[in-house]
Amino acid sequence: MSSEYSIRKVGAPYTLEHRVFIEKDGKPISSFHDIPLYANPEKTILNMVVEVPRWTNAKLEISKEEPLNPILQDTKKGKLRFVRNCFPHHGYIHNYGAFPQTWEDPNAVHPETKANGDNDPLDVCEIGEAVGYTGQVKQVKVLGVMALLDEGETDWKIIVIDVNDPHASKVNDIEDVERHFPGLLRATNEWFRIYKIPDGKPENQFAFSGECKNKKYAEDIIRECAEAWERLFHGKIENTKNIALENTTHEGHAAQKNVESLNVPANEELPAAPIDQSIDKWFFISGASV
Repeated sequence: MSSEYSIRKVGAPYTLEHRVFIEKDGKPISSFHDIPLYANPEKTILNMVVEVPRWTNAKLEISKEEPLNPILQDTKKGKLRFVRNCFPHHGYIHNYGAFPQTWEDPNAVHPETKANGDNDPLDVCEIGEAVGYTGQVKQVKVLGVMALLDEGETDWKIIVIDVNDPHASKVNDIEDVERHFPGLLRATNEWFRIYKIPDGKPENQFAFSGECKNKKYAEDIIRECAEAWERLFHGKIENTKNIALENTTHEGHAAQKNVESLNVPANEELPAAPIDQSIDKWFFISGASV
């Protein structure tokens, strides 16, 4: 199904101007609101938007504030953000992205984590062997979920695999991951625990003592976050965070736009800007496994 989606790149990678828009049938759409969460009627296959390809360092994410929610590089104090290489890991260790049409409600406290949602689409870690690309819409199946507690907020990490991966037929729940990808869940826990330490932040903490919950638990979280998005998008709750709701496909929606009126620039194939060589540095973290 992903063939109906393409990307439109604006500005050079590693610059403040860089944006990646997702297109359907050649026309820009919202990566947050226009792509359906489920890719089949049975709701067993989901659409994942890849933000960060595996082994890369730029902290790319869907913009909640800009019309059509393009993917851009996150900033802090006006500077582009990169994750550091925490030995033995290099950059992100999964194809990292988000589920469209989901939202972690910052006004809702989860009964088990005792923390509010983080105001983002649900984060997704895809474990297949093919390295994705920014803006790719992958069809995936759900395997489990970890609950990161990030600065007092619940930040769910859904574990999935591309349905086209050679191992996809063998992994159907979280216990299959350890059987066919030994060490991956342990490495995932470690990476999320330590990856902010080189930037002077403390270790991240997890709910459930770091345990990865199973497929059914993950599906329940996805359903809850899909319902939260539905309430936000259709004005059933106040949009206190000023999330951009512009879309091009929801007929009759108050924020539906004619794509021409949004003046999305044409595709640009520009060379990436140079980045500081310190991004390639290894950081050796005490307590990390080797």
